[in-house]
Amino acid sequence: MQRRRAGAAMRPVARWGVRLAGGLVLLAVLGAYAEVTLRGRARIVSLETVPARPVAIVFGAAVYRDGRPSPVLADRVATAVALYQAGRVRGLLLSGDNRFADYNEPAAMAELARAAGVPADALMLDYAGRRTFDTCWRAYHIFGVRQAVLVTQRFHLPRALYLCRAVGLDAVGVPADRRPYRGAWWFGGVRETVARLRAWWDVHILPPSVVGGAPVPWPGLTSPTAEVAP
Repeated sequence: MQRRRAGAAMRPVARWGVRLAGGLVLLAVLGAYAEVTLRGRARIVSLETVPARPVAIVFGAAVYRDGRPSPVLADRVATAVALYQAGRVRGLLLSGDNRFADYNEPAAMAELARAAGVPADALMLDYAGRRTFDTCWRAYHIFGVRQAVLVTQRFHLPRALYLCRAVGLDAVGVPADRRPYRGAWWFGGVRETVARLRAWWDVHILPPSVVGGAPVPWPGLTSPTAEVAP
């Protein structure tokens, strides 16, 4: 009988313990999301007010099977071209995924930029920008970028700015939203929420592995480190 009474007395304590633990986890998740969102959002500027920087970092996005860039990617390149033509940047670092032979985001981006009048010597292609973290890390460690304008859609900018500043980049961001996008509720809502939590984890808990390599010089625009990155 006494054991039964003791077990019954412990049940409310256990329930409160579970609730407390759940509450602490929820607070941690909300705090991580808020940190990424607020720190990044504070560095977003307009095309008209963006300060001059040597380089614009253009983040990759989907390319269709026939090689055409998706509207999201096309608008990122168009915004970067506008920055170049306005004299706000002197070079475009086009960073995207090219892990498969038949899929090449940087090449599609470069084709658009050249067609818009940007000379080849103002373009640098990064074929290993598979994730936002990769693009930021490689911009700093491989290509020697120290100051940059980040170009991507508004929903993506807080995370991109948070990650790039975490690796040491002095960055501001310009939104590349030029039209409504299909699936924006998913990419800018559900997926982006999870991605911001992952960004916090990547910075504070477990940095992901990236494709390293020797520094790539870009004379007059960047200052690559002398050592080979892992």
